[in-house]
Amino acid sequence: MQKLSDLDASFLYLETDNSPMLIGGLYVFDSAQRETPMNFGEFYSFIESRLHVARFFRQRLVEVPLKLDQPYWVDDPEFELSKHLAYVTLDGEDKDTQLTELAAELFSQPLDRDRPLWSITFVDGLENESGLPDNCFAMIVRIHHAAIDALSGDEVMSSLLDFSDSPSPIKEAPPWNPKPLPSKFRLLGGAYGNALNTPFKLASLARETAASTFYSALLQRLQNLNLPPALFSAPRTGFNSTISDKRALHYVEIPLERIKNIRKEIDDSTINDVVMGICAEALHHYLNDHNAAPKSPLIAMTPISVRSKSLQKKTGNQLSAIMLSLATDIKHPIARIRKIHENAVVSKTYSQAISAGRLTELIPSSVAALSARIYTEFQLAQRHKPLFNIPITNIPGPQNPLYMNGSKLVRQVGTAPLFDGIGVVLVVVSYHGKITISVTSCPTMMENPGHFGQYLLKAVDDIEAALHTPYSMDDLPTATTEQPSLMQIGSGFIDDIATLFSNLFSNNSTKETAPRENNNKVDS
Repeated sequence: MQKLSDLDASFLYLETDNSPMLIGGLYVFDSAQRETPMNFGEFYSFIESRLHVARFFRQRLVEVPLKLDQPYWVDDPEFELSKHLAYVTLDGEDKDTQLTELAAELFSQPLDRDRPLWSITFVDGLENESGLPDNCFAMIVRIHHAAIDALSGDEVMSSLLDFSDSPSPIKEAPPWNPKPLPSKFRLLGGAYGNALNTPFKLASLARETAASTFYSALLQRLQNLNLPPALFSAPRTGFNSTISDKRALHYVEIPLERIKNIRKEIDDSTINDVVMGICAEALHHYLNDHNAAPKSPLIAMTPISVRSKSLQKKTGNQLSAIMLSLATDIKHPIARIRKIHENAVVSKTYSQAISAGRLTELIPSSVAALSARIYTEFQLAQRHKPLFNIPITNIPGPQNPLYMNGSKLVRQVGTAPLFDGIGVVLVVVSYHGKITISVTSCPTMMENPGHFGQYLLKAVDDIEAALHTPYSMDDLPTATTEQPSLMQIGSGFIDDIATLFSNLFSNNSTKETAPRENNNKVDS
């Protein structure tokens, strides 16, 4: 038995019929190097031979009675592979569009929690499609966010993929002898023991958090940096409203060499800075063209894996998040990328102080679960400004080709979940000389994600054209030169908390709202 962390459990509590908390992607393979194309029967046998490589393939969740503790991962004694694999054959024209529509439909459907939380759909019938190899197939992988995060997803995919067209040998699978499901008495006993240990755990975490907060504040002053955006400072946009149960998926591909050439022309920038600049450029023009651009810059949330440097004990790699200003209030594309780089330096330093997982552990499990659920059930996305406007996940991948049982991976499109207040997500995946940017959206907020894809492609052109175009400091927003003191930093935290409670308990009719044009649906 392994208990879910509070952070992972929050993905369960955030899930509703309209918000399946699923991650994964669409993978297209070329079977040209094989003697015969991959078929579903061979695919089924291949997956079956790899089940023992990753434990989560055959583990399910069990709930603690009365929800006195977080759920546990346990062996599923009734595991059946056939319930996790599906087969679809496409026909007709425009199969590439059919494929993304099928993926969007699948990602709008929650997984059955009485089984291991994953599913793979095998898709063939893709021949005679422009842009796709003749002998190709696709698979659509869905995994619950509570089971795995996007940054460690490559560990699971590595159990299915190889760096050679000859499958690497794996050790023989041991007999599958699952343990029986735990009794309610055992689950209640674990919850009781956890309750006894909680005071000591909270005391330890409180000490670590105080140290890490002081470390962060001190480092900000020593390096003459500003703090990242305050909580609830993100402007409201058409992307930040209540979502429906429908999904749309689109993607664009950009040669990695173009991104690298842009980076070389901008001092001290990184590949990630350029990618974020492309996304910011596209969002800037898209919202302006739809008369929905807020005056203040958009805030992106980008998950990262960090090691908490300020803590006395090593906590290992954890999922954390950067709240990053996209500087969409800056007009010049290169000035914007430079500002994004400055913001990223600040945010990375700040996030290293304490990871998201540790912050979540500071709150008793029941409170964390309740707060996550309340956010959705009471439509708090409509009652206060969002924490951030859009998640952007950048996943670096290998630049050498990958293979599945001799079939070459030629395309991978990532996706991420939506929830109330967050109706558009961008997932960036680099692989084998190109970068793929996928747009997962709610159709009520972005009816045609393919239209936004054109903005992404044009953003690359505009940034390249602006590389040697001069810009003045007037293009940059006015920034204060006064550095925050420790008291001001503490005051900022207090202001954030006060804003949260004010928004939660104030009446909509009496509190300030965003401009009407920013609340309108953004479509094409």
